[in-house]
Amino acid sequence: MTNQPPNTATDTDPSVRAELERLRESIDNIDAAVVHMLAERFKCTQQVGRLKAEHRLPPADPAREARQIARLRQLAENARLDPAFAEKLLNFIIAEVIRHHETIARS
Repeated sequence: MTNQPPNTATDTDPSVRAELERLRESIDNIDAAVVHMLAERFKCTQQVGRLKAEHRLPPADPAREARQIARLRQLAENARLDPAFAEKLLNFIIAEVIRHHETIARS
C-alpha cells in the first residue's frame, strides 16, 4: 500500500477543505480589490491623458516612469514582494496607459 495524496476534494479532511475555502475567499476578495484599484488608477490616468492632449504634451514621460518603477520596486521590497515582478506589472500598466494617452491625443 502506497502513501498517495488524495485525488479529489471529497477525500480531503473537512478542516483542510474549510481552510482552503477560507483562503480562496480571501484571494477572491483581494483580486476584486485589485481590479477596483486598477479601475480607479486608469480613471486618473485618463484624466492625465486628456490634460496632456489638451496641452500637446507627449503621451509618455520616461523620467516619470523611471521614478515610478524605482518607487514601486522599493515598495515591493518593503512588502516582501519580488521587485522584478512588481516592475513587470508596472511596465505592463504603463504600456497600457501610454496606449490610452496616444488614443486620446489622436481624437
